[in-house]
Amino acid sequence: MWGPSCWSFSDVRVITRSASSAAHQKVCVVGGGPAGFYTAQHLLKACQDVQVDIYERLPVPFGLVRFGVAPDHPEVKNVISTFTQTAHHARCCYYGNVNVGTDVSVEELREAYHAVVLSYGAEGNRSMGVPGEDLEGVYPAKDFVGWYNGLPSNRELNPGLDCETAVILGQGNVALDVARILLSPIDELKKTDITQRSLDALAQSQVRRVLIVGRRGPLQIAGTIKELREMVNLPDTKPEMVASEFEGMAEALKVIPRPRKRLTELMLKTAVDPPAEKERQRRQAASRSWGLRFLRSPLEVLAGPDGARVAGIRLAVNRLEGTGDGSVAVPTGEVETMDCGLVITSIGYKSLPIDPAVPFDPRKAIVPNSLGRVQQAAGLYCSGWLKTGPVGVIATTMNNSFDTAHSVVEDLTSGCLDATSAKPGSTGIGPLLDKRGVKPVSFSDWEKINQEERRRGAAQGKPREKLLDVEEMLKTART
Repeated sequence: MWGPSCWSFSDVRVITRSASSAAHQKVCVVGGGPAGFYTAQHLLKACQDVQVDIYERLPVPFGLVRFGVAPDHPEVKNVISTFTQTAHHARCCYYGNVNVGTDVSVEELREAYHAVVLSYGAEGNRSMGVPGEDLEGVYPAKDFVGWYNGLPSNRELNPGLDCETAVILGQGNVALDVARILLSPIDELKKTDITQRSLDALAQSQVRRVLIVGRRGPLQIAGTIKELREMVNLPDTKPEMVASEFEGMAEALKVIPRPRKRLTELMLKTAVDPPAEKERQRRQAASRSWGLRFLRSPLEVLAGPDGARVAGIRLAVNRLEGTGDGSVAVPTGEVETMDCGLVITSIGYKSLPIDPAVPFDPRKAIVPNSLGRVQQAAGLYCSGWLKTGPVGVIATTMNNSFDTAHSVVEDLTSGCLDATSAKPGSTGIGPLLDKRGVKPVSFSDWEKINQEERRRGAAQGKPREKLLDVEEMLKTART
């Protein structure tokens, strides 16, 4: 059964919702991550006559909050309570396990809804474009993060951790998260919702040294002070910095903005200042190390004697032209090699097109839009990283999504969209999916999965143990 009742595997009874029955403006949101839920939240708050249906490819909701946020950052996941309130709203329905672009087309959604908002995020990886990046032991950060966070498509990644040195290319927060997970004490990770499979692998890891490499200088590092401070204070580790890379930074502190200034001060203190006695002893006793390396760009990933597994990486040494965030890395002609057995590329995510009917800019990897309105496609909108590219934090996505929702409401109320004509909404999509053998997962079905994950986690002293297999998720939802 479809429509206001929010169809469920486990409960085919009609659940009467007078508010949603009365709502005659139907809006569909494609993607159940932060952008999708924030878009839905603002639509429901700003328009009392709208029904919002959220379609998600996976059976489970919350996107990057579930699969991207580091397991040792549970406070960041508190937004899930807000998203859950949105999903429980009388005029909101969640349909998981529906792959838009495959199970149902965007055009079919547009026929059934007054407005369609694409909020499905950035599932692709940016390529380095250098020889050797397909060698065994080279992984995109998105896949590595997905592996330890339980993303079904990455559950079989099985990264090789039988080496001493790992190199991470990129210096944003994701790169710092990966470095921290690689070096964190296992007893600390055991308290998190990291998957047991990855926890077992990390417990056997031989990685003792992680180098985090960026193409520009210390003043352009993309990570934030919180994540860097966590690296500085990580138990049983010591920083391994090159003091010469920070020459001139003390003078630069006088003119840079405060957030960047605090971050640079922390790097300077870590790299240049002699540590206090207690810190000196801590570093001396550490069995693992990490370091930042600047002004380096990848030229080639080098294979070992077997020709199949990574053994090192060749880097161009750069210099900067320009100042501040606008500076550009220019090769000097000098080249150096780092020995390593693991390379993780954290150089950005990218959105992918899901339907040929939707305009897409392959160079920017976004849907061309103006304030979230998709160009030359009335009634079609986008929010989140699909709208802007992969920038900012969850709060950035919230504001971005609220702005798109505002555009939708403005168009519905101004008459730019014809909201007077009746649209079937999910009652028009349900039969199509039924005919195609697609069985959606409702939010109450997700709550069964959630309950089972928490039960399994409690048995191991963890917040949850995530289900890794889509079929197992569906089986749990149907029970």
